[in-house]
Amino acid sequence: MMGSSAQRLIIGVIGAADASTSGLKKAYQVGQLIARGGAVLACGGLGGIMEAASRGCYEAGGEVIGILPGDNALSANRYVTHPVVTAMGHARNVILVQTAAALIAIEGGHGTLSEIAIARKLGKPLVLLDSWQIIDETLAVDSPQQAVDSVFSLLGRDHHQ
Repeated sequence: MMGSSAQRLIIGVIGAADASTSGLKKAYQVGQLIARGGAVLACGGLGGIMEAASRGCYEAGGEVIGILPGDNALSANRYVTHPVVTAMGHARNVILVQTAAALIAIEGGHGTLSEIAIARKLGKPLVLLDSWQIIDETLAVDSPQQAVDSVFSLLGRDHHQ
């Protein structure tokens, strides 16, 4: 059995395939910061926010896990280094949330809202960046840097820049 020292921190980035230019830019920056922090990015593996975050992470030398809704690894965006084929549609949202130690939601539609709800139900650390307004203790932030810093802080981890 492998010890936990071999495992790298996995941070989930959630958001819709249909995103604003600002959201895509912020997702790219979040992806870069996750890689620079030494963590692995997990996402839904498709386009929009998922692809922008994947590209940022990949271009910064990081690894990207794509939890795919369909049955074909080739459906993943080109920056996914580890595609996970589920053939489960939206039910894959549970797998993504369970896989991540913490999550950052950037913009997003109802699929993102379902992932937020699952994260809240499971007690996962969650940061909202221009995403759904949730009235509880969920942390809303204003910048990609603040999002990644907050996730590492919520997990009690230091990260390098």
